[in-house]
Amino acid sequence: MDLNTAASIVPLLGWAVHGGILARRLASARRDPLTGLHTRAGWTARAEHLLRRHPQAAVLLVDLDHFKTLNDTYGHAAGDAALVETAHRLGTWCGRNGTAGRLGGDEFVAVVKDLAAADLDTLTAALHRPLSYEGMALPLAASVGACRIAELPAPTLTDALAAADAAMYAAKGRARRGSRTSR
Repeated sequence: MDLNTAASIVPLLGWAVHGGILARRLASARRDPLTGLHTRAGWTARAEHLLRRHPQAAVLLVDLDHFKTLNDTYGHAAGDAALVETAHRLGTWCGRNGTAGRLGGDEFVAVVKDLAAADLDTLTAALHRPLSYEGMALPLAASVGACRIAELPAPTLTDALAAADAAMYAAKGRARRGSRTSR
């Protein structure tokens, strides 16, 4: 290989390596490092795709109840374990029917193709099962709000998230009064 050819190949190799590094960074930025779920950006892209293709899709918001108390009582490592387990339970519930994400803190989000096929009571029960942690059974509880996209006047992700948020806060109010159901 002559010197001119080598000189033109070196920058191309550098750009290829640089592109690969950027692609890996972008992919990791779309995953929450603690739970492995999609971050807001990664989840939003997938959710919008599912909503366009599945008119019976539903958006869910999940917020852990009493998370600060769990952290303060059992420590931050226990809180992290609760977040990881919640992510696992939500992701398992979604399965091939949808996708889950972590918005941050103790807030999670999901979109499923068909809420009738993905039983909301099953998810709620799973999110209320205690977590086995270092020989203890840690109490877990979550409020879930759901919005079927077909029920909205304008079927947008933003409107679905707002409606799911309202339903989640209504569920939080019912949980405080002794009921765990959500919309």
